[in-house]
Amino acid sequence: MTSVLGLAPVIPVVVLEDAADAVPLARALVAGGLPAIEITLRTPAALDAIRAVADGVPGAVVGAGTVLSPEQARAAADAGARFLVSPGWTDRLLTALRDSGLPFLPGVSTATEALGLLERGVTEMKFFPAEAAGGTAYLRSLASPLPQARFCPTGGIDAHRAPEYLALPNVACVGGTWMLPQDALRARDWTRVESLARETVAAL
Repeated sequence: MTSVLGLAPVIPVVVLEDAADAVPLARALVAGGLPAIEITLRTPAALDAIRAVADGVPGAVVGAGTVLSPEQARAAADAGARFLVSPGWTDRLLTALRDSGLPFLPGVSTATEALGLLERGVTEMKFFPAEAAGGTAYLRSLASPLPQARFCPTGGIDAHRAPEYLALPNVACVGGTWMLPQDALRARDWTRVESLARETVAAL
């Protein structure tokens, strides 16, 4: 996951109800400097949206989020996802993520879960739900005992909290939605999304 985590300081976390919005939204994010885009598998439109971005937005590195099962991992890979993200992990799911051949970010919220991944050779992890699970104070406390672990915190992070996370030595990037306000998505105001993406990159 290192190459994906290093693309930008923020990975936008996208929930789409209409796959037709995927390409213009992704183009706006890429133009704004946020090429790594996580489309969550929370809606029936998600796989079609991933496929549309993979086929129609060359500058985007589109991934699938909220991967909960081996079946979803395979479906996301078949749709053209270039990385996979899960909110947690089990041995069965971890095997499927590995078998996909794609970079992946399994989720953790405790030191025990992170240690379990390190024992299995996984050093890149999603920290979720970041704010509810202890935020920057918790991640800072993990840096010394688990120096090899690198995190992408996601969940409750906004434009004000993001710099605090990114200042930590064990945080590579953050996941967030603040550049995707619901009113802009409902209005299909892609110009505003691009502007917010640019502001995000400039600030971080």
